Amino acid sequence: MAKTCTSIQKSLGWCQGTPELPGVRRRIYYVAKDKIVTFPDLPRDELGRPTSSVLDGNFGLLADQTWKYIDILPDKSQLTSEAQGELPSQTQLNKLTAVHPGVGAEASAAAAYINNTDNVFIVEDMKGNYRVLGNDKWQSKATVAQDLGQGATGTTSTTINVEATDEVPAPFYVGTLETEDGLIYCDPTMNKP
Repeated sequence: MAKTCTSIQKSLGWCQGTPELPGVRRRIYYVAKDKIVTFPDLPRDELGRPTSSVLDGNFGLLADQTWKYIDILPDKSQLTSEAQGELPSQTQLNKLTAVHPGVGAEASAAAAYINNTDNVFIVEDMKGNYRVLGNDKWQSKATVAQDLGQGATGTTSTTINVEATDEVPAPFYVGTLETEDGLIYCDPTMNKP
């Protein structure tokens, strides 16, 4: 018996004049994957195809664990996504360049554990949407570089480059984040306390 494949394609409109604000906000969050006990899921149809880019569920962390933050320079930071692989196994390679202005002892120490740990990163865009880099299927790769600046007019920076494979471009997260500063509600439509 032949398999019946229903279409999951939808129209993609845009109302002229609707602003699309570029960039990311000044704080990103991250946690090591081995501190995560449950991951949110991509919604799927009966054939296993993703039907949404909005993750369903929350990240659950081990007891006494919280999401850590890194303050970044939004004007020098960027989130991008590109296709990789071949049909029928194409995925998205989500990339984050996050530039932190400091190069002191704390930023240098961060390089050691970010370089050598499989992390999940969460970035807030300018519309208040939280986007995820990293999942429980593929390993994420992060590399850190430092620049102590040049001469009297140069700038210093610690640049974190993240590459994370996923099925969709940087999925949206509408759950909660338990941070060291308290709970963050990531759903932009929700009334926040």
